[in-house]
Amino acid sequence: MRHAEAEQQAESGADEARHLTMRGRERTRDAARGLRALGLRFNAIVTSPLLRAAETADLIAGEYSNNPAPQVLPALSPDISPGEATSALAAFGSERRVLVVGHEPQLSKLVELLLTPHANLALRMKKGACVALDLTKAIEPGGAELQWMLTQRQLRKLRKA
Repeated sequence: MRHAEAEQQAESGADEARHLTMRGRERTRDAARGLRALGLRFNAIVTSPLLRAAETADLIAGEYSNNPAPQVLPALSPDISPGEATSALAAFGSERRVLVVGHEPQLSKLVELLLTPHANLALRMKKGACVALDLTKAIEPGGAELQWMLTQRQLRKLRKA
C-alpha cells in the first residue's frame, strides 16, 4: 500500500517529517474498513520509517485493534532499491499475510520486480492504493502472482458494501 495524502512540506522542511493531512487520515481509515470488508487479515504490517508511511500503517493497524502492530523496515525508505527491499522483506517469508506500506516509485518497482524481473510493467500507484500479490513460493524476483490492485477510492467504496 502506498502512503496516504501528506502535507506538502513539514514544519521542519524535512521530507521524512511530512504528516498525513486530515483528509489523508480520514481516507486511510475508510480504506482500512474496505480492507476489512474484503475479509483481509494481516500477520505483519511493515512500514517505511518516513512519517507519512508510518502514520498510514498506524491508522490501518488501528482498524484491526493494533493486531498486529506496525514494524518499521528501513529498507522501505524511498531511496532504497527494490532489490534491497525484496531482500529485507524475505525475513517476513514465514508470515502468510503481510501488508507493506511505502512510497512511489519504490513500491511500483518492487511490485514489478516481484511479478516479472525481466519486463517493465510501468505501474504507478496512487496515494493509498493497494496491490495484493500471492507469494506462495518465495519473496524473490518473479515469484509473485497478481491477485488485485485497487485505488484508495475503490477501497473506500468497499467499506460501504
